[in-house]
Amino acid sequence: MTHAIRIYEHGGPEVLLWEEVDLGAPGPGEVCLRQTAAGLNFIDVYHRNGAYALPDLPTAIGMEAAGVVEAVGEGVDDLKPGDRVAYAGYKPGAYAEARLMPAERLVPLPDSIDDQHAAAMMLQGMTAEYLIRRTFAVQSGQTVLFHAIAGGVGLIACQWLKQLGATVIGTVGNEAKAELARAHGCDHVIVYSGENFVDRVNEITDGAGVPVVYDSVGKDTWEGSLDCLQQRGTMVAFGAASGVPADFSVNQLQFKGSLYLTRPTLLHYNVSRAELLQSANALFAAVENGLKVEINQTYPLEETADAHRALEARETTGSTILLP
Repeated sequence: MTHAIRIYEHGGPEVLLWEEVDLGAPGPGEVCLRQTAAGLNFIDVYHRNGAYALPDLPTAIGMEAAGVVEAVGEGVDDLKPGDRVAYAGYKPGAYAEARLMPAERLVPLPDSIDDQHAAAMMLQGMTAEYLIRRTFAVQSGQTVLFHAIAGGVGLIACQWLKQLGATVIGTVGNEAKAELARAHGCDHVIVYSGENFVDRVNEITDGAGVPVVYDSVGKDTWEGSLDCLQQRGTMVAFGAASGVPADFSVNQLQFKGSLYLTRPTLLHYNVSRAELLQSANALFAAVENGLKVEINQTYPLEETADAHRALEARETTGSTILLP
């Protein structure tokens, strides 16, 4: 028997329950993974509260973890017991001491990356990768606006954008987060609780606006984000921490400058194993090039509810990990 955090209904952090579960043996193409660290992400909150309702309850939740292969099923030739691996973006279930996983969704870890940092960066890091390299391929010399720059995805993206030669405008909620963003290379930090970010973006860009906005905040920043874009600019909406934006007319995209709008997810960018490995290896290369992953909060796995409360209250910075 092993333990996992499971939910029987959607709701607040109190629905997260620490329970015994029976795994069984790995089937064909599967491995049994003993997990050493799991990551915390806002999509986990959406799964828990029903914003992205999970169809089959009860279920475990959590989207990324790292660990050690304990056993392999029939047909698994490229992994063996003792191998260190990580994953992100597979079906929920990472909040567990151990789980069965398809071998094709696991990424071997280089010796230079420890388990905790792997768990802290796989989902956030591969999210940053597809956002800035594939959803909108940022070029050297471009200026971008990235909301919530002091969060887990934001801090990774900020550093990576600087490696690409971009100028980064980032928004944060308070001065402490502003200092954190500056320390990670953000060129222009806007504390949106005291400044109008649209006015500041116009000031920074001499009224030109930016070619792309990366927005995981949602309702609170939606209209302003569209107003920060150049003609034919791209709005990349990849989350809704403040709530889902109200319905809007697609004609707004015409009236605001023939804008592009996309709502991407990691799942659709890492469909094949080749895409998964390409994304993970690009992340590992960025880390080797100096990108740092900040683990600023840790919680025992059985105290996951407290971690969710802190994340929803926007009390966290960088990455949070859960330790079995």
